[in-house]
Amino acid sequence: MNKVSVITVNYNQPKVTEELLHSISLLNRYPDIEIIVVDNGSKNDPVPEWISKYPDVAFIRSDENLGFAGGNNLGIEAATGDYLFLVNNDTEFTPGLIETLVSVLDKNPRVGMVSPKIRFFDQPDTLQYVGFTSMNFNTARNKTVGEFEIDKGQYDNVTGLTGFAHGAAMMVRMSAIKKAGLMFQHFFLYYEEMDWCERIKKAGFEIWVEPRALIYHKESVSVGKKSPLKEFFMNRNRILFIRRNAPVLSRLIFYCHFGLLVSPRNLLKYVKEGRMDLAKQLFRAIWWNITHKKNSSELGFPINKI
Repeated sequence: MNKVSVITVNYNQPKVTEELLHSISLLNRYPDIEIIVVDNGSKNDPVPEWISKYPDVAFIRSDENLGFAGGNNLGIEAATGDYLFLVNNDTEFTPGLIETLVSVLDKNPRVGMVSPKIRFFDQPDTLQYVGFTSMNFNTARNKTVGEFEIDKGQYDNVTGLTGFAHGAAMMVRMSAIKKAGLMFQHFFLYYEEMDWCERIKKAGFEIWVEPRALIYHKESVSVGKKSPLKEFFMNRNRILFIRRNAPVLSRLIFYCHFGLLVSPRNLLKYVKEGRMDLAKQLFRAIWWNITHKKNSSELGFPINKI
């Protein structure tokens, strides 16, 4: 039996993280797991209390917020499992979740990463994810399969290849990580799992979705839907993802598409909504990519505002 390391990252959400730990304790029956919680520089350190409250869980404390990728990388480096199940702290487990994903990796050695079906926690019959289409590198666009549909089991027999895993829940083969490397943590927030999927594919592995495994996701607990933080990193990292992964011709087409169509359209929308703060973040995101190399470690967003 392959050991599974369940890794999650907490940032100023101790109650949400405890709800996840409760769901794992209540619903998981897979015997060989370790649970690793990384506290990503929370203002109030919850780890001392958690150590006594959850003696079977391993806790790691970072003194600073390392972002989604950096926090998960700390957990990955400490993990001893053959398979690593990275889950957002705002998810909750369902029966058979780990067993079903493990079965995919056990039976298919070419699969490096697999995600379960994801439903919205507050709308438990509504799908968030049952796979992604491939990326159009000319526009940096792809689609989420099944999003906002009522789940009637219509995707339960489509186990197999998908464009990308979902960052909220992805089980990764340790051998794939050793070949592809850790997540590129300088994305900090958004697109890091897509960049990681591309590198895992280049290392010779496949990305799958398994709709017969289910997890619930409390979407948008961490970041507001129209916050300056989200606007900056979504735009900065969309461009950065293309710079790191797209062929040369596609990069050139994307720059024209983003500069001549996407940016003017978004700016007009911000003006109509009276959100000039978001317009500022769009310009900052573009300027960051003009002035920084694609492997730059500089975030470009004030760390004290994250």
